Amino acid sequence: MQPQENLLPDFHEHIKAVILGTGTPRAFYGRAKAGVAILAGDKTFLFDCGGATVDQLIKAGIMPQRISDVFFTHHHSDHNSGFFDVFITSWRTHVIADRVFEGRKGPMQVYGPTTTKAIIGKMRESFDFDVNLRVNYNFSAGDGADIQYHESNEGVVYEQDGVKITAFEVDHRPVYPAIAYKIEYNGKAVVISGDTIPVDSMVEHSRGIDLLIHESYNKSWLDALIAKFPEQKIGLSNPAKYHSTTLEVAEIARKAGVAHLVLTHHIPAPAANEEAEAAYAAGMDEIFQGKITMARDLMAFDLG
Repeated sequence: MQPQENLLPDFHEHIKAVILGTGTPRAFYGRAKAGVAILAGDKTFLFDCGGATVDQLIKAGIMPQRISDVFFTHHHSDHNSGFFDVFITSWRTHVIADRVFEGRKGPMQVYGPTTTKAIIGKMRESFDFDVNLRVNYNFSAGDGADIQYHESNEGVVYEQDGVKITAFEVDHRPVYPAIAYKIEYNGKAVVISGDTIPVDSMVEHSRGIDLLIHESYNKSWLDALIAKFPEQKIGLSNPAKYHSTTLEVAEIARKAGVAHLVLTHHIPAPAANEEAEAAYAAGMDEIFQGKITMARDLMAFDLG
């Protein structure tokens, strides 16, 4: 059995953000669905967990057993469909070569907007057959089969060991409520937007931060697709109703004075090469003079 040689350290003096997925509900090669891992101190936090999250964690060098805290921005499927795998895999002890990765002993801590327990609770009920086997046949820790919910649309939702995580409302209607998160640790700060149209709260909570991870869509690309496939107009035009354009995100970053803007949740997804990504981000640097990165799956950002 081969060891995993890319494991990230157990402790991070500063925040490290790992983009697990940069995609959307539409499947696209090389773009997994939404997820961001934040490592701070000896903790690893997971923000959203679309399909393939466990696979992406492992590729990033983060064993799923490190995950005991999951934060949802909202409950579209591309942000929560990987929860079953995260829940079960983080609970199960795993052995690779001469290393043992202890599974989660206590309940999964789940944070999110006020719809979270109703939605994730039903998902958890669907796991019962599998969970009962894990407890009664595999003898997995019984408390690990549970979930503790922390629902809040606004305010500090986590504050321990120097890590502070604040939720604030955004606008992704008809998905309501939807929230974003600000994570602060050891003098550094990152905001994860979730899905949203431009909102004043994003500017307020992002003022002077080190890293803004924000969703976006390219309006001209979508318009061109609609012109080419008019019979698909409704489906193709929907992103404009509840997402932010690349130029709108650049304006948010400019107003907030962020140090580094990272685009994710790309609509439509560009090929993962510099030429395509530059075309997707065209015009942004005329609005925001700071650093702009088009995220690719498994990109990592150290804020030290």
